[in-house]
Amino acid sequence: MLEVIELSCGYHHNLILQNVSFAVQNHEIFGVIGPNGSGKTTLLRALTKVIKPGRGKVVWDGNELSELSLKDLARKVAVVSQGARYEPHVTIENFVLFGRIPHRTRFQFFENSRDLELAERAMEQTGILHLRDRMMNNLSGGERQLAFIARALCQEPGFLLLDEPTAHLDITHQVEVLDLIRRLNRNSSIGVVVVLHDLNYASEYCDQLVLLRRGEVYRSGRPDEVLTYQIIEEVYQTTVVVSRNPLSSKPYVLVVSEEEKRKNRE
Repeated sequence: MLEVIELSCGYHHNLILQNVSFAVQNHEIFGVIGPNGSGKTTLLRALTKVIKPGRGKVVWDGNELSELSLKDLARKVAVVSQGARYEPHVTIENFVLFGRIPHRTRFQFFENSRDLELAERAMEQTGILHLRDRMMNNLSGGERQLAFIARALCQEPGFLLLDEPTAHLDITHQVEVLDLIRRLNRNSSIGVVVVLHDLNYASEYCDQLVLLRRGEVYRSGRPDEVLTYQIIEEVYQTTVVVSRNPLSSKPYVLVVSEEEKRKNRE
């Protein structure tokens, strides 16, 4: 379980997040949404010790973040960051094996049989096992994103933290990545905290949402409680129509162009 309790933090004494609180169970996909500059990426950084909380606290499975070493944290939480760096001339298999580094013993310099087994399983789960010998710089954007997720799985985490995992992907790969995240959550009880810009993906794939505005929690709850047209128009300052997905009955957000608004007024 993840608990965020009255968290306030930022950069160089400039608070970006203020009094943010929520809790996430490991059987949930928890979405973080909000306009640009609302503090979504700052929140992920605070959850993983990249920046230090000014006030409040973060608790992972009963352990306060401040008491966890980076190695202990990496055994609990795996992060898939937007635009993360990678060594281009490394095979996918070796890249995925980097996920085992937090579990190495003091004098272990090479992978053991368990490390190799877990890497193979992670590549199989993400559908890239057949690419294991290909270099990272020879992958498509979708394949590379799957490699990052496979490396995260190789850490054996209890939680996955993902920052815009569908960014720069076409619709086929976006759905492929989100379906994979859902399977991992449902079948392996891996908790998920995911930052998403696309409100329709957030609605369709997330069990709970927190909507940030100007660094504060504006609303949290189920997608149907958060994604109403009144709330979206208030926070995003744009006109929308909220309907229902005919199959899942989840909220579906439709934008209204300036031209259509003008026609409606006339």
